[in-house]
Amino acid sequence: MLKLKRIKLKKVKEIFKRLPRTLGENIFLTFLGLLFISLIFGGFIFYKYNILVEGEKPEITEQSLKFKEKTYQAILNEWQKRNERFSGADLKEYSDPFKISTSTQELTK
Repeated sequence: MLKLKRIKLKKVKEIFKRLPRTLGENIFLTFLGLLFISLIFGGFIFYKYNILVEGEKPEITEQSLKFKEKTYQAILNEWQKRNERFSGADLKEYSDPFKISTSTQELTK
């Protein structure tokens, strides 16, 4: 029984080694096979995402939307804080990182 499995594995390996050459020699049949497979795959996707979705009815909720005033005020406060920090950044003077300081100039002399 162990010999049969080894023989079958050798045959399978041999078939896979010859497969690219066989497909290349029969290019028209290969093209038709791949075209057929892609048409089946495309039809399945079309059926799943278009036809099945049309059959389902959307759920309609009776509850109306409510405006949450506290959440809105919290967001407005956060935006105001960020805007103040952003406008405050223009007034602050930052040192130039590319300007050589006097202490390093003295070291280079």
